[in-house]
Order: sequence, then C-alpha cells, then structure tokens
Amino acid sequence: MPAVWEFLLGEGLPVWLGEIDALPVEKGETFTTRDGVRGTIRSYHDGYRVRLGWQPDDWPHDTTLQLTVKESATGTTIGIHHEKLADREERKMMLGHWKNVASAISAQFS
Repeated sequence: MPAVWEFLLGEGLPVWLGEIDALPVEKGETFTTRDGVRGTIRSYHDGYRVRLGWQPDDWPHDTTLQLTVKESATGTTIGIHHEKLADREERKMMLGHWKNVASAISAQFS
C-alpha cells in the first residue's frame, strides 16, 4: 500500500491530476496544474486520503475530488470519488475519464 500512495503522490500525479511538480498537503493550500486544473486541498491524510477542490480552467464551477488508498483482501484498492458535478452529462464524461485513469494506474502495477 505505501508504494501505491507514493506513486500517486509522486511520479503518478500526472496520471490522475495533471502535470504538477508536487501536490501541496496542507489544508487550504492551492495548486494549478500545467494544463489549467486548479484547486485547494480540503484534507490530507498521509498514506490514506486526499480530498481537494478540482476545477478545470474551462469549467465555471468547482467540484470535489477524493482519492483514497486502502488495503483489501487482494492487495490495494484505490478509490476515486468525484462529487458536485454539474449534471448527468458531466458525470458521464468524468466516469469515462476516471475509468481511463484507473486503467493507467493499474497498468503501472501489473
């Protein structure tokens, strides 16, 4: 499990968040990725969960993204929870996005 967390907050950041040097970990700190996603750290629990505001530069509203890592009977489970999406279409679009992200992360550990 620690290896998965280290990947997600290190070299794996571009896979799920976008190009950024490092994700801040203090509540209230802000970030902006090179492709324009911006947000604020809402909570950070090292080795377990990060919850953040997430807003692409072409969206008029903020959403909440939570990434969780936990032990499971078969290894490590990564949970991605994205809330405050505008409507059904946005939820459908982001479901496809996060499925692609999950596949890319899984490929790193296969």
